[in-house]
Amino acid sequence: MKRNKNEPKASEVIDGYTIKYHANGETIWSKGKIIEGKPEGYWEWYRIDGTIKRSGHFKNDEPVGEWTTYDNKGNPYKVTKR
Repeated sequence: MKRNKNEPKASEVIDGYTIKYHANGETIWSKGKIIEGKPEGYWEWYRIDGTIKRSGHFKNDEPVGEWTTYDNKGNPYKVTKR
């Protein structure tokens, strides 16, 4: 059964980390900590095939520091500073 694109992504909390899943409900879309409803600390996002797509840190709900974007094989190819 397909998820309506307007519905929130399926998620669960494991060891304090919120894990959100792609629409297929099986592969991880993102993972990180949510404190008081806002992202905090280190986060990662993944492609549907499981390779990492982007990573970075949040502080007080704002992106901070270095953010890394990865190619389709999971190798870093771009780093930006926030």
